[in-house]
Amino acid sequence: MCRSPLAFLRGSEKVGNRKTRRLLDKSKSFHATCGITICAFSAVHVAAHMVNALSFSANYSESFQSLNAARYQNEDPRKIIFTTVPGLTGVLMVLVLFLMCTASTYSIRVSSYDIFLYTHNLFFIFYLLLMIHVSGGVLKYQTNLEAHPPGCFMPNRTIQNGIPVPPDVAGLPKYAPLLLSERFKEPKPFLNNNTRKICTEEPKFQPHFPEIWLWISGPMCLYCAERLYRYIRSTRPVTITSVTSHPCNVIEVRMTKENFNAKPGQYITLHCPRVSALDNHPFSLTMCPTETKEIFGIHLKVVGDWTERFQDLLLSHSNQGTEILPIQRQRRYPTLYVDGPFGSPSEEVLNYEVSLCVAGGIGVTPFASILNQLLEAWRPHRLRRLYFVWICRDIRSFHWFADLLCMLHSKLWKENRPDYLNIQLYLSQSNGIQDIGAKYQMLNSRLFIGRPQWKLLFDEIAKYNRKKTVGVFCCGPNEISKNLHKLSNRSNSFGTRFEYNKESFS
Repeated sequence: MCRSPLAFLRGSEKVGNRKTRRLLDKSKSFHATCGITICAFSAVHVAAHMVNALSFSANYSESFQSLNAARYQNEDPRKIIFTTVPGLTGVLMVLVLFLMCTASTYSIRVSSYDIFLYTHNLFFIFYLLLMIHVSGGVLKYQTNLEAHPPGCFMPNRTIQNGIPVPPDVAGLPKYAPLLLSERFKEPKPFLNNNTRKICTEEPKFQPHFPEIWLWISGPMCLYCAERLYRYIRSTRPVTITSVTSHPCNVIEVRMTKENFNAKPGQYITLHCPRVSALDNHPFSLTMCPTETKEIFGIHLKVVGDWTERFQDLLLSHSNQGTEILPIQRQRRYPTLYVDGPFGSPSEEVLNYEVSLCVAGGIGVTPFASILNQLLEAWRPHRLRRLYFVWICRDIRSFHWFADLLCMLHSKLWKENRPDYLNIQLYLSQSNGIQDIGAKYQMLNSRLFIGRPQWKLLFDEIAKYNRKKTVGVFCCGPNEISKNLHKLSNRSNSFGTRFEYNKESFS
């Protein structure tokens, strides 16, 4: 989850293989998988220790006090758990892990991102408790195996019922490590292949030296160094040049920052101290700096408590949804810090000869920076054909980037490249209005009612791009993502290969 090293590796020439770069995009999924695995094995670990606590209490023996966590026979197992260092730290670790996992669910992250952020940073406390937890010395090993090999016979023990036992446990009904020979009435070492060895001394045990620091010190140092680097990089606030209110509760923020460079498809994190002291929110760049201008921008949808408070600071009053055209608002803006940019799968759009970009609602933002790049600064790249599919529930949502799509379409026609960009707009829910506006006739002719026929779309792309590799990029609901992923893995008769890429913030 160190975003800066991942962004460096993705953008450097050292990782020139596309498959390797796509593997780096799985860092968040790998992180979530590790978290689930830790939770599963923690449950097994806790259950095993609860059984051990019961066993220590019920089978307490003074002969093995150094190995027994209980202090006397039939001690309450709850005392063993809550009054010892390993037990108490283990309980606290389970509590921290429970808070981190429950607050990581999608519903909490969307509704209250602050809770997710604060609880997720409890991993520092978790690692601290883990260091203390292993220092309790519960796990021990025998230090004198040569002088006291397992199953050896000690001749100086007291005989009880024909079985030698230590003097301090005489009177107990049994002595488990030894078995009685029915023929000679003499003890035989347990599982010793009838070959007895004489013990020269009592067994001695010593706790294992904690080695957990060997596993976590390296990653923790890397993470702390990366956080320090990001903190230093983001100490200088940005200058907000304009704030635009769009329909359907979407706000566009344009900013400038000295020495800020970004590539299309990347994202940044915003920190506004007046909204939250520690909270940082990721947003895809919809406009990147170019050689002629330093302005970069984002589009954010007002969903959740953080974006609502941020909207109140940016706009004096809110009437989103009542105007079709954007509304410019001039006021004194709050202090805003930007960290990034960071890499994302959408960076690969320009690295394919043919790309299919599918957006659902506000998921269009990572592809908007690609379209802006094609419009403003035409740099050398491999892309020769771009299929752009945008699905929205409200027809007013298309106004977010309607001007951009029209200008890019007009530019491509003037350059005699009308087939370069294939635009398909889908309105999934129609309320009678089936027209984007008289100003956007080009978009009206590409507007469809309903949902795309994905199989037909893939067959059409495969037919016109035979034996080529098509990059499929998705930023939208999981239902769309699953369909695209399934179709990308399906074979076709045209020899066309589809590589699926899912947008995610690492």
